[in-house]
Amino acid sequence: MKSSVQARLDAETQETLDKLVLQLGWSTSEVVREGIRLVHQRHAVAPRRKLIGVGKFDSGIPDLATNKKYMEDFGVKSMGKGWRRPEKSAKE
Repeated sequence: MKSSVQARLDAETQETLDKLVLQLGWSTSEVVREGIRLVHQRHAVAPRRKLIGVGKFDSGIPDLATNKKYMEDFGVKSMGKGWRRPEKSAKE
């Protein structure tokens, strides 16, 4: 999609543009386009990094992260058949 841009240039900026056109052998439009690209590169903001899965899952349990009762038998199934939780000592 092509579009036109109209800009008012002061004498110094017009002189600089004319020098660039002669020096580079480019058209005025090419110099302006390259200038826009360079300004964009210099001032572009890097996208924020995101953690995968954050906010996508809801257990429905509001105190899941803070209530220890939910961790009581966590991992027992993965220990295999015949595994038993150690007996609690009298000190505990």
